[in-house]
Amino acid sequence: MSSAIETRSESDSSGGKVPLIELRDVGKSYGAIIALKGINLRVHAGEVTCVLGDNGAGKSTLIKIMAGLHQQTEGDLLIDGAQTHLESPKHALGKGIATVYQDLAVVGLMPVWRNFFLGQELRKGPFRMLDIQSMRATTKEELYKMGIDLPDVDAPIGSLSGGQRQCVAISRAIYFGARVLILDEPTAALGVKQSGTVLRYISAARDQGFGVVFITHNPHHAHMVGDHFVLLNRGRQKLDCTYDEITLEELTQQMAGGDELDTLSHELRR
Repeated sequence: MSSAIETRSESDSSGGKVPLIELRDVGKSYGAIIALKGINLRVHAGEVTCVLGDNGAGKSTLIKIMAGLHQQTEGDLLIDGAQTHLESPKHALGKGIATVYQDLAVVGLMPVWRNFFLGQELRKGPFRMLDIQSMRATTKEELYKMGIDLPDVDAPIGSLSGGQRQCVAISRAIYFGARVLILDEPTAALGVKQSGTVLRYISAARDQGFGVVFITHNPHHAHMVGDHFVLLNRGRQKLDCTYDEITLEELTQQMAGGDELDTLSHELRR
């Protein structure tokens, strides 16, 4: 398979559907430092787009642009086919783009239900008291929809496994209106079993019609759930292909450095 970047039209594997979010020749510079250059990315409903790359590849900068935290210095960002300038993370959320960062932004000692509604609490009555009963019931119901059956949503979220905490954060984003889920290295600090929990959840979100952007440096995890793969290397887009166009071995080879890795291996064998 060629590692050249392929440019696709609207009538390709997406079947002519307009992407939920699209980046066209997007670049980001910080003064004289070029963090990203010429990035083309499409996120469709019901698909997992995997963005792979080592540390320093530009993944964090790409996340910040799609999340509205930073604005690109060149190129266009389109949402539902319309050119859009995301001014803030709140603006991105209003457009249905939610980002789940690796640190999750949860309060470990608070109950699961409090974290689920953190900053968006339900209130009732003339004194605007917290509607604790409704928040507990909603949390349990929304988690159950995605295959998480927690017997006690009053338990501190810090008592859950890393995989369960990731799933709570993703379910929360979906409940509050996300159509595009940007997941920042959700399996990076997890063991095999917990990673499997998160990967199942990503697959379930895709099957429910959400567009998922899975940021990772693990080609094995990406290939398990990915429909589309984009590889970044030093701020440039090195690879753009679908699941049918690349094997796990080829993806791993590209991720590991391709020809550079072959050269190194040859040198070490000598």
